Amino acid sequence: MSKGKAARVQGTHSHGPLPACVEGFTRLQHSVTQIIDGSTLIGAADSQAAIEQPCQDTVLSSVVAPPEDDLTIALSVTETSVPVSAFAAFGLRRELLDGLAAIGFEEPSPIQKAAIPELMLGRDLVGQAQTGTGKTAAFGLPLLERLDAGQRTPQVLVLTPTRELAMQVAEAFNSYAACMKGVKVLPIYGGADFRDQIQHLRRGVQIVVGTPGRVMDHMRQGTLDLSGLRSLVLDEADEMLRMGFIDDVKWVLEQLPAERQVVLFSATMPSEIRRISQNYLKDPAEVTIRQKAADGRRIRQRHLVVNGPQKLEALERVLEAEGSEGVIIFARTKAITLTVAESLEQHGYDVAVLNGDVPQTQRERTIERLRDGRVNVLVATDVAARGLDVDRIGLVINYDIPFDGEAYVHRIGRTGRAGRSGEAILFLTPRERRFLGGLERAVNQPIEVMEVPGNASINQHRLDRLRQKLTTALQQPVCNPEERALLAEILQRVAQEQSCSPDQLALAALELGLGGKPLLLQGEERWGQSRPGAPTRDRDRGDRERGGDRRPFNDRGQERGEDGPEDNMERFRIEVGWRDRVKPGNIVGAIANESGLAGRSIGKIRIFDAHSTVDLPKGMPDDVFADLRRLRVMNKELQISRLGS
Repeated sequence: MSKGKAARVQGTHSHGPLPACVEGFTRLQHSVTQIIDGSTLIGAADSQAAIEQPCQDTVLSSVVAPPEDDLTIALSVTETSVPVSAFAAFGLRRELLDGLAAIGFEEPSPIQKAAIPELMLGRDLVGQAQTGTGKTAAFGLPLLERLDAGQRTPQVLVLTPTRELAMQVAEAFNSYAACMKGVKVLPIYGGADFRDQIQHLRRGVQIVVGTPGRVMDHMRQGTLDLSGLRSLVLDEADEMLRMGFIDDVKWVLEQLPAERQVVLFSATMPSEIRRISQNYLKDPAEVTIRQKAADGRRIRQRHLVVNGPQKLEALERVLEAEGSEGVIIFARTKAITLTVAESLEQHGYDVAVLNGDVPQTQRERTIERLRDGRVNVLVATDVAARGLDVDRIGLVINYDIPFDGEAYVHRIGRTGRAGRSGEAILFLTPRERRFLGGLERAVNQPIEVMEVPGNASINQHRLDRLRQKLTTALQQPVCNPEERALLAEILQRVAQEQSCSPDQLALAALELGLGGKPLLLQGEERWGQSRPGAPTRDRDRGDRERGGDRRPFNDRGQERGEDGPEDNMERFRIEVGWRDRVKPGNIVGAIANESGLAGRSIGKIRIFDAHSTVDLPKGMPDDVFADLRRLRVMNKELQISRLGS
């Protein structure tokens, strides 16, 4: 198109006005399937043409409002040397672009390139994509673009299978919309204060992210008004199916306004999920992401499971046994980076911190100290560590689980650079184990299990490290010749005065070097002792690979006490029953979400009129038991108790 010449684009749109996008949204198709292999778009819609073209030399100068039945966009193209963000090609508002720049988003991922234009048109969409492909931004950005900040009732509802994912998605929306005034995002999930959620809803929110059970509770109570809803997102739909939420999802769908946009993302497409897409989505666009093999084979990836209060002690043990020449520890928040750094400093580590409060000049000095070996351990948040490139990093520790697979890939990519091998260790709490499969799919390889290092492992590492230090000191003396001569003179004088052998002198020097600290770790070991009856990952994976289903639920009419629990199980009573409209899937989803148990590890469930019984693995920790007592299902506390107690 020549300079200053206007281009006219014709088309129709049934979901409201089309956003002001740049040249390239030329021909809109009513149905398209886009299959993406890695970073290549195959069979993409014509509406993708603009995304594939460089946008540095075009600016939008004027837009003509469309008539009722005919969509006309007038674009004037002029030349400029000002670089434009790659996300600007989607026609996103300036506030969104500023928010993306603040969190370091520069280039859209393949799924974002494919999905954002379709969703900005108001189309329904089915996406088959693994965790870590950038799908939260793929649906979050276009929904924020079409948001009306003046409307105080929810316009976007995102359903997720777990409360952790609900919090992560809500946090992502907040980060994208950080520069948008008046936008309120509320995560709602079981286990949180119901009344507090009601207060936030009354004050007005535009975006609600929640688990199906708690969303249903608010809808039934009349505290969640979805009459003005514009878009519904089903995130990780196959996980909701697996956790027994699919009937709840259908119920929510049936209560929504007839005119709404539905977006469905799922890692797999079982028949039930496909039926939902056929029954509840109108002429959806389809996007499929084919994952390329992750370039992480030279990075050994392991994970360990540890309770939250023990994470710091476990971290110190991991550093003792696995520490290498350069370590990056990733934490979720600025406060946690400071806590971890202070604890490690008390144990004699040279630690530096990178978080959002660190000014740029100090950041550069910190990275330089890490690069030249003056600092061996760096504790950082994701945003602060973006673009960090230090070849000597041999170990990455995910002290807090990353928000998604994409963040995990970025984190472990800090090691194994320049053709070297590297190590990556992931800390998981028992409740977070359910996310491991998603991270494995993101890197396309298993993340092997490891135990918290015991005393024997740590002591062996201490001995090896001491021997290596002695060898290095012999081969590469750190003192100048004058000082070495003085040290030799002192050794000779002490040997004459004390009539001792060179071996005795060497031992005394080594003890002096320990600084009064014991060489070997002593004391009781609490690590590596799994809870009795706790499910193992291998067992859970084996069930999946064999295609086994969850244990069958017993019929309502079955008599209590007909048979007892299995040897490794314990029977509990919960105070919800048929009259509360509870279903087995509600119970499984709530308990799995709160306790960290896989759904298949939950045994027989019997539902009676006013209560139910459920079999759980023996040895449930007291803190988990206490959390379950306060857990609400169908807006009623479980009040779980051991049967017969």
